Order: sequence, then C-alpha cells, then structure tokens
Amino acid sequence: MAILNILRYPDARLNKLAAPVTVFDASLKQLVQDMTETMYAAPGVGLAATQVDVHKQVIVVDVSDRRDSLITLVNPQIVDAHGDSDIEEGCLSVPGIYDTVPRAERVKVRAYDVNGKLFTLEAQGLLAVCIQHEMDHLQGKVFVEYLSQLKQTRVRARLAKQLRKSA
Repeated sequence: MAILNILRYPDARLNKLAAPVTVFDASLKQLVQDMTETMYAAPGVGLAATQVDVHKQVIVVDVSDRRDSLITLVNPQIVDAHGDSDIEEGCLSVPGIYDTVPRAERVKVRAYDVNGKLFTLEAQGLLAVCIQHEMDHLQGKVFVEYLSQLKQTRVRARLAKQLRKSA
C-alpha cells in the first residue's frame, strides 16, 4: 500500500471527469487500498480517485468514529434522494475550509464493489452528504464551487497563504 498525493484546489485536474470502471482487477483493488490508506492518514472521511489524480469512478468512505466501516463505491449512481441537509463540509483537497452546500439528507445509491458485484446502499446524514460530496469529485466539481464568487476568491487567497507559509 502507499500514501497517494492529494491534489489541492484550485488544481485543474480536480475538474476532470472520471471515466466508468470497466475492468475489476488487481490494479483496481490496489487503487482502493492505496486510496483507503491515504484517506485514513490524511485524516478524512471520504476520498474520490479524482483527488489522487486517477480519473476513474471510484470513491472510498468511512464516517465511523472507529474507522472500521469502509465503503467502496465503484461507478456510483444516486437513484433516489430526499430531504435537505445542513451538514457543514470540508475536503482533503481544500484543507481548513468548511461550509454548507445544498445536499440531500437521504440518498439511495447503486454501485459496484471492488469485485464488480452490483449493490444498493441507503444512506442518511453525514454518510449521505459524504457520498454526494465524493460523487461530485467524479464529475469534476469541488464543494467550494457551490459557494459565491466572493467566498471562492477568499478560499483561493487563504489556500495560497497556507502554501506560502508551508514553503
């Protein structure tokens, strides 16, 4: 396993569309293992392949306190959504920035597991928001892009300042 480099907003590679996975093989399993290790080390509760510059429709999520409830979604699709969430979001690609964006409170998702088995998952609360957030990455969208232009400008300035301080 390996810790992968997480792209930081506003890196243009975060805006690439992810392609559906068509081959469920050892390289996919390795990608999921590496993404999982990267997510836990960051630490985060979700990670999309797009964030590690792999443009395939793969996400890993674990919102449990004990980090023992990993969910892998390959080629995920939301088939039903209800309610409105008010959960504040953060992102490993946008460190230190948190805000609320429009999300459904409950979702039903159809996806494949790492072995190519189709399954359906019903999620609510933080898990539902996390899945929607990571699925946005697969469509080339970062959560801060839902914010006003003024807030986006402030986010870019804050991230640039963080980079200068760490250099």
